[in-house]
Amino acid sequence: MNLSTEIPQSATQPGLAERAIDAATDVSQTIGEVAGGLHSAVDRLTSALEESRKPGGALATVAAITREAPLASLFIAFLFGVAVTRRRR
Repeated sequence: MNLSTEIPQSATQPGLAERAIDAATDVSQTIGEVAGGLHSAVDRLTSALEESRKPGGALATVAAITREAPLASLFIAFLFGVAVTRRRR
């Protein structure tokens, strides 16, 4: 009769359920980090847009020009789009 005091291999390695829980925890933490980063980026973008909408800001100037000459603004935007598209090719 051979009595072995070794721990069975299955007891030393995590089971499928434990690995699934660990993976789900890691994914949850990663999603939380990404969501936090995205929230921070949205906050910065929102504050930048609010700042540029103030009188004298870039968006305020563009809005004023667009109200004064909508067709000219549309033409300039079209040319800008063409230039950007050609540059990416």
